[in-house]
Amino acid sequence: MKHKNANPKKNTAKSAPSEPPPNWPPFKPLLPTSDLYLEPIVDSQIIVTRNFWTSTLCKDYVSFLRSLPLVTTPGKPKKGDAVRVNDRFQITDPAFANRLWVETGLRELVNGSTENEEDETMSIEERSRLWGGEVVGLNPSIRIYRYTAGQFFDQHYDESNILSLPTTPSATPAKTTWTLLLYLTSTATGCEGGQTVFYPDDLPFKNSPIQKEVVVELETAKHQPKPTAISIPSIPQHQAKQPYNPT
Repeated sequence: MKHKNANPKKNTAKSAPSEPPPNWPPFKPLLPTSDLYLEPIVDSQIIVTRNFWTSTLCKDYVSFLRSLPLVTTPGKPKKGDAVRVNDRFQITDPAFANRLWVETGLRELVNGSTENEEDETMSIEERSRLWGGEVVGLNPSIRIYRYTAGQFFDQHYDESNILSLPTTPSATPAKTTWTLLLYLTSTATGCEGGQTVFYPDDLPFKNSPIQKEVVVELETAKHQPKPTAISIPSIPQHQAKQPYNPT
């Protein structure tokens, strides 16, 4: 996960009405929620959760995602956008976003477990400061990225968005503060290279804990092909660099 750029904008993007959501595979098997933990790479800036999904679930999703109509982005970006050359599928799917939040243990990982409060390492107030408020769910805008040899996503900002979550009995107003990145492949699955780089330049505060760029390899687990969930806030620029996925 990664922290968003500070200035939020209203999210007006919508999927085409004729585009039904994919029939996403179930989140099975999963590790026990008690086995998951937050690992800060840079305090309040970069957080990872290793082995977030099992290798079987990763393989199931990699296989399923091959069936989606990923589109290669144009090499010439719109004015103000970063150069991005990758294959992408995007859809607004509130039901899937809610499943990812509720069924995978992510909600307990972020907000803490109500069953074992004595074992929690952070108080409610500390979690609120870390995440930027009470976390109520995930942005329903789902993006799938695939990189092949030579493809990349240049330095860019992840902007914060103002949105409304379709909850009952009434919608819940929300602001996105972190980005969740879920890596599904690794060297153990036959992928070579690839990394996500985060840059400290032009941070909005002076005493940054980051003195140089932070590199997150896409080799999520050299011996176990399990994904890493990465969360980052307030790092304004990051870049996906030349990964290679033979699939």
